[in-house]
Amino acid sequence: MVHVRLARAADEAALASLDSAAWSSQSGFPSVIQPADGQPAGFFSADNPPEKHLVAEADDQIVGYVRLKPPTPLRENEHVLQVSGIAVDPAARRRGVAAALLLAAEQHARARNARKITLRVFGSNQPAIRVYRRLGYETEGILREEFFIDGAYVDDILMAKHLRPDG
Repeated sequence: MVHVRLARAADEAALASLDSAAWSSQSGFPSVIQPADGQPAGFFSADNPPEKHLVAEADDQIVGYVRLKPPTPLRENEHVLQVSGIAVDPAARRRGVAAALLLAAEQHARARNARKITLRVFGSNQPAIRVYRRLGYETEGILREEFFIDGAYVDDILMAKHLRPDG
């Protein structure tokens, strides 16, 4: 069974390890995944503190996270929250972890009076796109050939889910 909770500072090492295991060029940027200095970066930062993350646990292990934050600092945009990162441990995939994280993110967003959740996903990441669509996310735009990764141009798909106030 998957349990989702707010991240804590003590989760940093587990989340950094999960990030390292989960990201690939299908879901992330090689230039970020493999830092130039070869040293792994810390997971939390001033822009991405623990309180911006929900973590999924199964069998007392962290198996996934979602980072949820405002897409801009503008007051006019504060009714929107953005999934600015989501990852699931490869060993825990296809067990409902991503869905549990996204449903918890919706509850978290509603509690903050958000009306919409947005995200961006590579067009090459079909497994993620299927999960998002199954949970009610719709494509709002496509930035064609936005990135060049591993010798191929990759679309950046903008997706969103409008949140009804009544849940």
